[in-house]
Amino acid sequence: MPERCGWSGTDPLYIKYHDEEWGVPVHDDRKLFEMLILEGAQAGLSWITILRKRENYRKAFDNFDAKKIARYDGRKVRSLLANEGIVRNRLKVEGTVKNARAFLAVKKEFGSFDAYLWQFVGGRPRRNERKSLKEIPARTPESDAMSKELKKRGFTFVGSTICYAFMQAVGMVDDHISDCFRKHQHS
Repeated sequence: MPERCGWSGTDPLYIKYHDEEWGVPVHDDRKLFEMLILEGAQAGLSWITILRKRENYRKAFDNFDAKKIARYDGRKVRSLLANEGIVRNRLKVEGTVKNARAFLAVKKEFGSFDAYLWQFVGGRPRRNERKSLKEIPARTPESDAMSKELKKRGFTFVGSTICYAFMQAVGMVDDHISDCFRKHQHS
């Protein structure tokens, strides 16, 4: 068995996520949008809960097509709130619609969501050297800056802790612990 970050546990879905996705740099706008929405949906819940619902989210939210989501109306929001396959929280569902509109505005201004987001780490992944999970912070000056900017642009569920988890998930920072077999494999 290879050494892994302790948070990946024993659940096969969590292990697959750790081994294949977490910390891998993402530059695809749709995938970045999906991960931002899922990280926000996770607020107050465990990440494994969201991972188990991810396929339901993709179906419910038109595979995270921001143009379609930005046009959701009250009827669509009500149908989503009745969908047991996702987190049925009105603020989170309505926030996804708001975030889709803000995402489209950022894309229009910067050419891509990718170009906008990666500026918070200077365009390159931050490779941290952490010996244990205890050394990983919940937030950083970069996630504070990202959170502040996203909020200013109308995004919701983008507090600094959510932003840092997002940055880890999409490979903006590499927080695999030093003994993990995935450390520095994501260039």
